[in-house]
Amino acid sequence: MGEPTKQVIDVISFGTVLGTISAILPPLSALFTIIWVCIRIWETDTVQELTGRKRRRDDKGRFVKDDD
Repeated sequence: MGEPTKQVIDVISFGTVLGTISAILPPLSALFTIIWVCIRIWETDTVQELTGRKRRRDDKGRFVKDDD
């Protein structure tokens, strides 16, 4: 196989890789966005109070043990 043929195949291969990545990235980024938003909602004060996970904080913002 000659060098020009290899270069043409490399260009086609690179184009295939770009096409694959561009088709995969939008759904993948949407999935990570959904996961991130769920984590952020789960960590809100309201959800923590509803699930009984709310912990008290002192004046400096540090968590305080319930027995203190």
